[in-house]
Amino acid sequence: MNGPMTYEDLASLMKSRAGTPVEPADLASRSASPFGDFGLDSLGLLGVISELENRYGCSIDGEPEAHKSPGALLALVNDRVSAGA
Repeated sequence: MNGPMTYEDLASLMKSRAGTPVEPADLASRSASPFGDFGLDSLGLLGVISELENRYGCSIDGEPEAHKSPGALLALVNDRVSAGA
């Protein structure tokens, strides 16, 4: 996939992989809020992370719960993609 991951991409994945609709602007404005505040539980987060690994060709190490906020997850994925991980 080309280009950095965006809040729009993350919102789309949250809806398609976990059935959790959220506005990209809401994710961006509350980027440090835990995913639970957006209605995404740990199983939903696993689905999102699995799809991110497939789409971006990167490995997201550690426990999914370690990436508790949209901003942290976005930064991690974009760092891995830019590093070619």
